Amino acid sequence: MSFWTDTFIIFISQVCFFAGGVIFFVKHLFKNYEIRHVSVQLIFSTTFALSLTMFELIIFEIMGVMESKSRYFYWRLELTLLLLMVIVVIPIYIAYWCVSFITFVPDKWVNALTTFIWFLYLYGLWRIGEPFPLLSVEHGIFTIEQAVSRIGVIGVTVMALLSGFGAVNYPYTSMSYFIRPVSQADIVNLERRLMLNMDMIIVKKKRIAIEMKKSKPSTSKAGLWAILNSVTQRTIGTENIGQLRLEMAPLEELSRQIFLEIHYLRNMQERQKWAKTLQGKYFNVLGHFFSLYCLWKILICTINIIFDRVGRKDPVTRGLEIAVHWCGFDIDLAFWNQHISFFLVGCIVVTSIRGLLLTLTKFFYRISSSKSSNLIVLLLAQIMGMYFCSSVLLMRMNMPAEYRDIITEVLGNLHFNFYHRWFDVIFLVSALTTIVVLYLLQKPIQTENNLQQS
Repeated sequence: MSFWTDTFIIFISQVCFFAGGVIFFVKHLFKNYEIRHVSVQLIFSTTFALSLTMFELIIFEIMGVMESKSRYFYWRLELTLLLLMVIVVIPIYIAYWCVSFITFVPDKWVNALTTFIWFLYLYGLWRIGEPFPLLSVEHGIFTIEQAVSRIGVIGVTVMALLSGFGAVNYPYTSMSYFIRPVSQADIVNLERRLMLNMDMIIVKKKRIAIEMKKSKPSTSKAGLWAILNSVTQRTIGTENIGQLRLEMAPLEELSRQIFLEIHYLRNMQERQKWAKTLQGKYFNVLGHFFSLYCLWKILICTINIIFDRVGRKDPVTRGLEIAVHWCGFDIDLAFWNQHISFFLVGCIVVTSIRGLLLTLTKFFYRISSSKSSNLIVLLLAQIMGMYFCSSVLLMRMNMPAEYRDIITEVLGNLHFNFYHRWFDVIFLVSALTTIVVLYLLQKPIQTENNLQQS
């Protein structure tokens, strides 16, 4: 293939990925909001396209698509453009939107404050490298290596947090073992309790309304005795109203708790029905598999942290060597190494993209509004760019040594082992924290079940 043929392949891929980013933006993120700023859509879609193109280049590296010089050129080009997006373009837009939300800032000061906030961001990004074993100033300041080394710390942290949470939460939500048995009688009893409690609240609110009506001062002329009697009634009414409101506060809190419990039981009832379907049984099996993976990953991360070790070989090469030397299989290492590596990296790419997009969509729906949605999309684009840039750092270890050359040359003289150890530390903290939180949330429910059964 010639350079121009390789350029055509990259161009078509970029167009397809950009169109996919636009469709995801319109159909999922902004389907309930009006798109007022096309620039936000273009920034998100461009970051999405650049991120996917980097993954595509990893696949091309394994399959041998395009010439080596072309792959190297586009590796540096795509990485440079993605770094410009997450260091320059997106932070400036985020700063601009934040300043624009401040109503008392004059229009003539908006650009100056935006520039000042962006320089603060650059200063903070540079200072991130001080407590970590990253590149020193001797390697230059305005280089790809310096940018990737600092963006990688943030991106690897986000990846490890999401991976640790997902490794624990996925088995918890998909395995039938964690589904609480719920009967229709339990829901009916709680609904009856809620209705009785609401009736008590309504009675007390009626009494408060009556007392407030009684305590209103009369506008008609009256004697001294009538005035004193009115003041006394108002004092007694105020005391009654205060007492009734004190009695009503715990009832309202109880109603809220009962309503949340009914909602939780309804969800559990739906999960029970879903677990009996073919899809539910399939995910139940996957949940058992991922629970074992989670335990294995926690164990491996703990061993790596204690003994300060990092894997020297990718999982595919190690597995094939075990199959050949220990199990005695006669297989072509080069052939299977390429195909299994392609399959493994493809699975990692698909699951990474799917997992991040699902997380971003859930996060967007929970905190966005018609006013803040554009700013939140910019923040999500920033996280997405850092996430995928760091994915290349970590995915390098899952590739055989013969496919790492160009990636290592493009990324520069980075301390790759540090990022793997940092990922293990954050993953372990995230997974253990998620286990503790889910256990604490589940414990009151188990205690309540035991009390009901006794």
